[in-house]
Amino acid sequence: MTILKFAEHFPDEESCKLYYKKVREKQGITCKKCQCVKHYWLKDKWQWQCSNCRFRTTLRSGTVMESSKLSFKMWFAAMTFMSFSKKGISALEMQRQLGHKFYEPIWAMMHKIRVSMGKRDDLYNLEDMVEFDEGYFSVETSEKDKANLKRGRGSEQQMNVAVMAESTPLEDVKTGQKKSSCRYFKMKVLKTHKSEEINEVIKDNIEEKVILFSDKSTSYVDIEKYVEAHLTEKSTKETTKTTLKWVHIAISNAKKTFLGVHHKMKGIYLQNYLDEFCYKLNRRYFGEYLFDRITIALVTCGK
Repeated sequence: MTILKFAEHFPDEESCKLYYKKVREKQGITCKKCQCVKHYWLKDKWQWQCSNCRFRTTLRSGTVMESSKLSFKMWFAAMTFMSFSKKGISALEMQRQLGHKFYEPIWAMMHKIRVSMGKRDDLYNLEDMVEFDEGYFSVETSEKDKANLKRGRGSEQQMNVAVMAESTPLEDVKTGQKKSSCRYFKMKVLKTHKSEEINEVIKDNIEEKVILFSDKSTSYVDIEKYVEAHLTEKSTKETTKTTLKWVHIAISNAKKTFLGVHHKMKGIYLQNYLDEFCYKLNRRYFGEYLFDRITIALVTCGK
């Protein structure tokens, strides 16, 4: 959604609330008290009332917006800025655009949106053929964070990330030239290089009936137990351009995005930034409908 369309569709607080109400009702309202799904709307209260126990549910209740003091219009404006910008937007710039006096609530709101994006993508696993590798991302770490980080390439400020790309091999019938196309991506921060953690990432994010491609890292020795087939190649420059092409393109693009938008990223929030990057990358063809998908994520993925 563009800024002009945002101004047209959501000119005031009420228009934002009505749209949020519509999305919530489409996704379904469940009573916290008795789990009943039948409700009726109390227009003067801006609440739903359970048909069974008469318990009331507010517009924000059970969603990411619960307990937030920011207006619906400010949330919607933030979602608009985060959806139309492929490269993302910093919290400081968001604060400036929204004209809010304080930085902290804007920063917290953006991270809540990123967490919702991550939860939404976690509902789906990668299928068919998957490329798997690891990348190192530079972060700012405190003394407290360092205890949870693993040194990467000689630097204490490098965090290891498992990167997965669902790819499809293609062959030109006339020329016989082979290439691949990508569909969906996932990135998960790793605390260690141990095979046990790699195995958990595979189980949680990739379907069993998958052909998985990776290099010959010693951390990947057990992957074959969790997928249909595990094909490995020695890590070389050629491997990164062919077998693991999309994984390394994603790593490179993510690093460029973070470097261009965020002055510093703390290690404990890296997963949130990765979730936003993958969420928008996985929906790169949605165009103006990305705003609608983000709204659904905020409604369905809880606070």
